[in-house]
Amino acid sequence: MSQLRIEPVDDATLTAWRHVHNVIIPTDPLSLDDVRDRVGRNHLTVAYRDDVLVGCATVRPPAGEHATATVIVRVLAEHRRNGYGTAYFTSELARARALGAGTVETIVLASNEDGVRFAGAHGFAEVSRYLPPGDDDPFITLRLRPGGC
Repeated sequence: MSQLRIEPVDDATLTAWRHVHNVIIPTDPLSLDDVRDRVGRNHLTVAYRDDVLVGCATVRPPAGEHATATVIVRVLAEHRRNGYGTAYFTSELARARALGAGTVETIVLASNEDGVRFAGAHGFAEVSRYLPPGDDDPFITLRLRPGGC
C-alpha cells in the first residue's frame, strides 16, 4: 500500500475537500463558501495516495465540559478496504488528542453503511441520531468507547 499524503485544506485543495464531502454526504452538499467557513472553525485535510485523491477529514476542536472533539474521516468508495481509512483516522485522532480531546465523537450518515461499520469496528458506539428537517437519512453521532482505537 502506498503511503497517504495528508495535507491541510487551503485555496488549492478546497475543491477536492468539497468533492469528497459532497460525494459521501449527498444529502448535505456544501458550496465552496461553506467549506471556506469551515476552514475558519475546524481543521480540514485532504488525503492522497500518490497523486490520487482518497478522502477528506474534519477535526472539530475539543469543546465542552468533557473536551469533546469530533473527528470525521471520509474515504471515497473506490479506496475503501485498503487500510487508508484506518491510517487517515489514526492521524486525525492523534491531531484531536494533541488539541486536548478527552472524548472523541464522529458523525456518519446512516445510509453510509461502510462508514457506520468502520466506526463500530474502531470502537465507536452510537449515542444519538439527528434527522434534518425534510430529510429521511439521519446523521448518527458515535462516541469512542474507552479503550477504542
